[in-house]
Amino acid sequence: MTVGRILFTKFVVQDLPRALAFYDQAFGFTERNRIALPGMEEVLIGLPDDPFTLVLYHHTDGRALVRGDNYGPLGLSTRDIQAAWDRAIAAGATAVRPPEDLPGMRIAFLDDPEGHTIELIQYLREKTREGASE
Repeated sequence: MTVGRILFTKFVVQDLPRALAFYDQAFGFTERNRIALPGMEEVLIGLPDDPFTLVLYHHTDGRALVRGDNYGPLGLSTRDIQAAWDRAIAAGATAVRPPEDLPGMRIAFLDDPEGHTIELIQYLREKTREGASE
């Protein structure tokens, strides 16, 4: 039996308006839906023409958040890692590891304003024939 497909991941955030503004300004995520229930609110955001959804989940009952370290980064692909890095930093991200080259790709890590780690990946095309361009 197969499950189907991955639909979303959730980030629990303290400041929902700030998180929404960051993901819009840094990466172009737009609001798809909003759900409010007693004690919680979540906003579903995503990129145009991409079915993946990032859910920003916010407790409205005032409880304190405790951040653990047993999770990995949100991975985002880009065609221009330096431009994506610069936009994210300007929107309030914190630099973790600046863009660096690996075989076939460039990667970078940064934290959103609430400390969620984001991994940027730019895949590099191989030059398979003379005159091929990236």
